[in-house]
Amino acid sequence: MGAGARELGGFLAALGGWVAALAAAVLPQWRQSSYAGDAIITAVGLHEGLWMSCAAQSTGQVQCRLHDSLLSLDVHIQMSRALMVISLLLGFFGIIVSVVGMKCTKVGEEDPVTKGRIAVAGGVLFVLSGMNLALLSSLAGGPPASPCWGGPSSAALALPGSAKDSSTTGSRSPPCPRSLSEP
Repeated sequence: MGAGARELGGFLAALGGWVAALAAAVLPQWRQSSYAGDAIITAVGLHEGLWMSCAAQSTGQVQCRLHDSLLSLDVHIQMSRALMVISLLLGFFGIIVSVVGMKCTKVGEEDPVTKGRIAVAGGVLFVLSGMNLALLSSLAGGPPASPCWGGPSSAALALPGSAKDSSTTGSRSPPCPRSLSEP
């Protein structure tokens, strides 16, 4: 296999990885949870992504809403958004620089040494983009998901008979389970 074919194969693999990262950035299934009420008819699947949150009901209806403000999001989502955008930008610039540096393009044919250095710079941009995605994948889990819609702190507040009890306030969110250590 010639050097040009290896170069083209590496570029196509990096381009495929960048397209997959772009698809992962726009999908709302970064964190999933579900809730089934008293009957299976009231089952709801909750999907949270970097840009929107969706609720899919068992009837087939899906309702999505964009995140209103960047500052109102959890820190791990803000960091994930930033790392994803940086990774996609590095990959985009890597695509442009790599196309210029490839042997099969006509741009900059006068000096093959400079063209090779440009191709290496494109490869370095792709590697940096991949390292950002690797860091993102280690951080994307965030804090453990709570079984309650009200978040982890609402489990302590949902004591029976208290004012914050979801069964007495008329809230439609599912009740939070109490731990075994609670009376």
